[in-house]
Amino acid sequence: MDIFKLFFEHDLRLDQLRERKPGNTGAQVTMSIEDFMKPDPTYSKFYITGTRFSETPRFGLDTLLKAEMIIQALSTALSDYAVYYRGEITTLDRAIGETTFEEPLILGKEDTPISSADGLILESGMNINQKKSELAEVLEKNLLVLYKEKAHHGFDLHLFSKMNIYPALFYPFRNLTDEEFRFFSINGKRMRSERMFYFETWALDRPPHGAEEVFRSTEI
Repeated sequence: MDIFKLFFEHDLRLDQLRERKPGNTGAQVTMSIEDFMKPDPTYSKFYITGTRFSETPRFGLDTLLKAEMIIQALSTALSDYAVYYRGEITTLDRAIGETTFEEPLILGKEDTPISSADGLILESGMNINQKKSELAEVLEKNLLVLYKEKAHHGFDLHLFSKMNIYPALFYPFRNLTDEEFRFFSINGKRMRSERMFYFETWALDRPPHGAEEVFRSTEI
C-alpha cells in the first residue's frame, strides 16, 4: 500500500525570508513603516512525499508504485508553467529525473521572464533555509521554485510559490486515490516533529489533527 502525503503551509510572510541587517538608517526605518502599511506579501510552500508499505516501510516519493503517475499529475497541475532547467525549457518529468539535490527547477508562465537558477544552487550539506533572500527574490517575480529533496530511500519534492496553488495540486492528486493509494493532505504548521511527519508508521488509522485523508469524493 502507498501512503501519499501533501504537506502545505500558506500565508507565510515573504519578508521573513529576507536577511535583516542591523543599523537601519532613518530612511530605512521610514521605508519599513511605509511597508508596514501595505498589504503583507505572503507565499506558500509544499512538501510532496510518500511511504511504501510492503514487508518493511520505504520512505520517498519515488518508492511509491504510482511515482510516475504522481509526477504526471504534478505536471498537469502546473501545466500553465514552463520548466526552466540548466538554461533551457524542458518537461517536468525529465527535469525531475535529471536534476541533482542541489539544483532547483524554476517554473514560470509565458508572460513571466524566467530567472537563472544560479543564485539558488545549494552547496553540499546546505538547505534552502540558507538561501532565503535569493528565494524571496525569485518568488516575488511570481515564479515557482522546485527542489528534489533526499529521502531515506529515494527523493521527495519541495515546492515554493508566491501564489496559493493548492487547488491546482489537490485535484490531480485526488484522482489517483484507490484502496492501495491513500492520500493525506497535511497542514505542515501542525506537524513540527519527525514523529508527526511519519505519523503513518504509528497512527495511520487515527491520523493526528492537521492530517486529513482525501478520497475521490473529497472537495476543497
